[in-house]
Amino acid sequence: MSKKILIIDDDQDIRSYLSELFTDNGYETAMAEDGSVAMEAVETEKPDLITLDLEMPGEWGPRFYRKLSQNDEFKRTPVIVISGLNANKYAIPKAVATLTKPFDAEELIRIVKDTIG
Repeated sequence: MSKKILIIDDDQDIRSYLSELFTDNGYETAMAEDGSVAMEAVETEKPDLITLDLEMPGEWGPRFYRKLSQNDEFKRTPVIVISGLNANKYAIPKAVATLTKPFDAEELIRIVKDTIG
């Protein structure tokens, strides 16, 4: 059974690109367009890893991450931050990695493989 990655980003183009990238590398994907629907997606999809944008309408990334980290079932789910914000590595210090848009696809896949296989 392949590992599942939840992509949380308000940009449809980024979600589509990441989904294609992960699928091409043997992963299943699920998507959420912002933090307000992301927790519901986590509970439904039970992802092995989450990619998280920081700046989104509705509920932004750090607030979603706070909710995730307070949930006993999902608080150990690894998170990779992918954001266009500068200094984004300080927003979620416990993220396994922080990438700035535009990011290197090969680097992202390497991080995912190192994290969940």
